[in-house]
Amino acid sequence: MSVDHRNGDSQVNSGSKGTDSHKHKDKYKDKEHRHKDHRKDKEREKSKLNNSEHKDQSEKKHRDKEKLRNSDSSSDKHKESHKDKRRQEKSHSSHSDKPKKENGYVRHSSPAVKSEPEEDNGFYPSPKHNKSSKREHDVEECEYKPKKVKVEHDKKAKKRKHDYEDDEEEDVKPKKKTKDQKSTDGKKVKKEEDEKWKWWEEERSTDGSKWRFLEHNGPVFAPSYEPLPDKVKFFYDGKHMKLSPPAEEVATFFAKMLDHEYSTKDIFRKNFFKDWRKEMTSEEKSKITDLNKCNFSQMNDYFKAQSEARKQMTKEEKRKIKEENERLLQEYGFCIMDNHKERIGNFRIEPPGLFRGRGDHPKMGMLKRRIRPEDIIINCSKDSKQPKPPPGKKWKEVRHDNKVTWLASWTENIQGSIKYIMLNPSSRIKGEKDWQKYETARRLKKCVDRLRTQYRDDWKSKEMRIRQRAVALYFIDKLALRAGNEKEEGETADTVGCCSLRVEHIQLYPKMDEQEFVVEFDFLGKDSIRYYNKIPVEKRVFKNLQLFLENKQPEDDLFDRLNTSILNKHLQELMDGLTAKVFRTYNASITLQQQLKELTTSDDSIPAKILSYNRANRAVAILCNHQRAPPKTFEKSMQNLQTKIDEKQIQLSTARKQLKAAKADHKASHDDKSKKTVEVKRKAVQRIEEQLMKLQVQATDREENKQIALGTSKLNYLDPRISVAWCKKYAIPIEKIYNKTQREKFAWAIDMAEKDYVF
Repeated sequence: MSVDHRNGDSQVNSGSKGTDSHKHKDKYKDKEHRHKDHRKDKEREKSKLNNSEHKDQSEKKHRDKEKLRNSDSSSDKHKESHKDKRRQEKSHSSHSDKPKKENGYVRHSSPAVKSEPEEDNGFYPSPKHNKSSKREHDVEECEYKPKKVKVEHDKKAKKRKHDYEDDEEEDVKPKKKTKDQKSTDGKKVKKEEDEKWKWWEEERSTDGSKWRFLEHNGPVFAPSYEPLPDKVKFFYDGKHMKLSPPAEEVATFFAKMLDHEYSTKDIFRKNFFKDWRKEMTSEEKSKITDLNKCNFSQMNDYFKAQSEARKQMTKEEKRKIKEENERLLQEYGFCIMDNHKERIGNFRIEPPGLFRGRGDHPKMGMLKRRIRPEDIIINCSKDSKQPKPPPGKKWKEVRHDNKVTWLASWTENIQGSIKYIMLNPSSRIKGEKDWQKYETARRLKKCVDRLRTQYRDDWKSKEMRIRQRAVALYFIDKLALRAGNEKEEGETADTVGCCSLRVEHIQLYPKMDEQEFVVEFDFLGKDSIRYYNKIPVEKRVFKNLQLFLENKQPEDDLFDRLNTSILNKHLQELMDGLTAKVFRTYNASITLQQQLKELTTSDDSIPAKILSYNRANRAVAILCNHQRAPPKTFEKSMQNLQTKIDEKQIQLSTARKQLKAAKADHKASHDDKSKKTVEVKRKAVQRIEEQLMKLQVQATDREENKQIALGTSKLNYLDPRISVAWCKKYAIPIEKIYNKTQREKFAWAIDMAEKDYVF
């Protein structure tokens, strides 16, 4: 039994030459001969009009077609075999409508591609529905040359299409294409190429390797410094002074920040002046000795004018910049990883400037030096085309380390930290890391009750170090506090986590606001964001804290026998892969799931359901202390929104009056016209009521989000499958929760999660 895929129906071909098959064959022959005669007439007319060269070509073409016709009519047996061959090709073509995707490219049967052996100890299957792997390449043996593979497949596709068109009979009057055909023809190949790589359905490496093949073009360096025009002058002590290019470049960094409060901070000014002098010539150093005597105003005015000029650019100028950015993106913004084209996250090297830091950072104002090729370590495959450094330059080093995920790295000069060029959040590597993170948090869910029982028992331990560890773990679990890392004195801002809390950061109240055993926290957390919270705790925790505070000064450590290394080692013993962040992720995700269950009502409108989602997300953001300063335009935007609400309420009042009048009119006349008018007015009232409710929900949402940052928790701490399942359960468009970039990041979750998913 063979399947004819041209019309999607299964047809049984018995092999016997019955009456139907002969009728079909005769009909086919008549149709074919009519068509060929028609084409023959058209060729004659064309040959009369064209020149002799075209005439020769058309005659040659005609002779070839005559030969083809003669060969076609040679025997019934040949005709049958020809039809079988065409039927097989069409079947193959229809199968290619839904091709298998392998490593980002459409896979056709090809002797050049080897299938993967049955056993490969370097991989284990994806857990999704216990599906078998779709990857059929042998990752050790296949050649990672995607461009060649793609060209080869394209050629085969074109050849098959050409053969198909030659064999296919055409009607004299061409069929009109349907709308669906128009939308798919010509875009089909592009659609297949752009189709998302479902890496989560493939096998993953278990040998620690992150990739088998990696090829990229390296980073894009910041443009060289262009000296200021002669008319833009720098003054010292009221006198014009021409600066050397290195000193002038650093001076421009400060000039650009004159209107910012940073430029008024003593530590910022001190650090800037110290680093600026390092770039000066000996003559400049001898003259410029006081920053307060420096006048950068002309520089500042120049850069303001430049900024305004950019805003006033013509469409043509903007288009040229956009085209150049697109060119750079296509050249440097993508890499080939394991035969797939993957987007790179940050392929541009940060330009030089002045370090700002978060909060009152002790190093603010220091000079971030220009990164050069000699500072860069490149990471790629041995068998790849290695990135070329700028002419006359060379890389610091070229590595081939497939145990790491970065493409390039360098060490910045302010804090000595290593910076990386990594893949985009939507890439396989980032997605796998996210997936693993949430699966680890789900594993914690299974044993969290046992862990909680254990640290409660440890509150009574005879050893002080065990008691401190247990109380710290209680805070990490209950308050989602970060563990806190050890820092060099004076190297960073004075931010702390749970393990690095000091005595001055907490206050104990046996009774407060009708609650017993209250602990007040007040300290700077990550990014210098203040954490302030008053929370009632269990009595034994309170007693232990009193014990920890005995005979200590405000600047002493609260947990003096605990650090993050000790805590993390203990967490690893409790559960493989457990860290303080896993507790944070678990508590955030479980809170979202519980809040969505409590707040969502099936009968609510979509805007009301989205408000419920945002409120659930807000509960998580408060738990994780994800705060922000109110936007500068907040008051103005709220006023504009309130104006719209007031206008809509006036419209609603008018519409209701019109509906009331229409009802009275219908009551008096009882005719069909007045009845229709009532229906129209009623629908108008309903529409305006919905619009008003949407605006009111929006206003409530904005007000409640004024100082809460929802994005951080949504992108980093909440299992996206919870949100996807909620959307599917309540018929909410996923676009209402995740924007395009976020949908690309969480493509694995959107495809994987069903409406009954439970974290």
